[in-house]
Amino acid sequence: MSLGIDARHCGAVYVIRCNGRIVAGEELRVMEASITRGLREFRRFVIDVEGVTRVDSTGIGLLVRFLSHTRHRRGDLRLAAPQPFLAELLRVTRLTAIFRLYDSEEQAILSFLKETSVSDSEAPVAGPLVLFVDRSADLCAFVRALLRNQGHEVLTTCRTHDAKLLLTATQFDYLVLGPECSQTGSESALDSLKAVAQATHILQLEPDFKSDDPERAGAELLRLLRLS
Repeated sequence: MSLGIDARHCGAVYVIRCNGRIVAGEELRVMEASITRGLREFRRFVIDVEGVTRVDSTGIGLLVRFLSHTRHRRGDLRLAAPQPFLAELLRVTRLTAIFRLYDSEEQAILSFLKETSVSDSEAPVAGPLVLFVDRSADLCAFVRALLRNQGHEVLTTCRTHDAKLLLTATQFDYLVLGPECSQTGSESALDSLKAVAQATHILQLEPDFKSDDPERAGAELLRLLRLS
């Protein structure tokens, strides 16, 4: 069975869900490419290995190598939901002394969210804390860059479930809902986010935000934040 990867970001945490084998060959190249993409912006990783059926020595070596890399950048790489064979493998090789293991993906993500820093930037940010939710990873990247340059602290996610997790773990000043913030597009999903946000200021961006001129779209978002 080849390796299937589902990667996403949840705030300042990059989550990689694996299904199949982490072994030498094409599977390892897929895994390395996914982690490398995440490292362009993130340094906190959760690797969900619940669906992993086999790991060879080279696969373990890759995880150790990137664990060391993230910690050198003041981050970490944590493993979620290992099958019994993998938990035992880590135990007998004494790698449980260096890897942090969690029973579920959500617990691993929360372990990061409970730590002091919520921003993936090294420099402290004193501005308002914003959560931006939209299905487009590229639009999330644009909003992160825009608001951080304006002194805001901002977390983003593409998934409603992750947004709820972030909202329950952190007190945000603003919740900004992008043009396609819900994976399902259902009103109930939006309502559930608004219910969790409670006292947070909530903004809903217009559908043309994603295709508007970047300068004009950015100026409009900043104007809405100032007015709220």
